[in-house]
Parts: sequence; C-alpha cells; structure tokens
Amino acid sequence: MNYWKRSICLVSSTSVLVMLVALCSTIAIAKILKPIPLIPLVHEAEEVEVWVPTEEDIAFQTEMYSIIERTQLDLDTIRAGIDRILYKLERFDYPDGTYDSIRYVVGGKIDKRRNKN
Repeated sequence: MNYWKRSICLVSSTSVLVMLVALCSTIAIAKILKPIPLIPLVHEAEEVEVWVPTEEDIAFQTEMYSIIERTQLDLDTIRAGIDRILYKLERFDYPDGTYDSIRYVVGGKIDKRRNKN
C-alpha cells in the first residue's frame, strides 16, 4: 500500500519505457486484429434491361397458345367420348332389343362401389 502513496515521475526512463512498450504492443495488436469489413446495407438499384418481344417471339407465343387451345378442345372431345362409353357400359341390353339403364345416385351403393375414394 505504501507504493501508491508516493508520487510517480512520468518523465523517468522507466515510465517512458513502459509507455513506449504499451503503445507499440497496442499498435501491433491493432495490426494483427484487422476489423472485418462491413457490407453496406443499402444497395444501389441496378438498372434491369426490360425484355421487349420481337415479332418472332409474338408469333411463337401465339402458336403455343393455339396449340394449348386445340389440346383443350381435344380433351373435351375425349371426355365426351368417355361419357358416352360409360353410359353404354351402364346400360343393360336384353335379347328382345329393350334396354334398361342402371344410372346411379351420387353417394348410392353403386357410386360407392365404383368410386372407392
């Protein structure tokens, strides 16, 4: 405790040497531990070139759309054909030329047997 009560001379060779060592070690540590560069949070908006369709692009898209429409019409025709086939399968033909329909009610016995889901 007696050590702190005496006065310390800052211009003595020992004090100057301690201050120089502390300064040099601080500079050395600061050079070794470089700070991580910060990524800026605000980015400048980049100009994006807008795609302008050419005549060939428009013609290609029109052709693709017409192909899709034709495919949808073909599917509708196929569905109608399937409905006609199912109607014929659900009909009983008798030897005397008469027929009987076994149409079912949705949720009935035949519907549950036919549509398991």
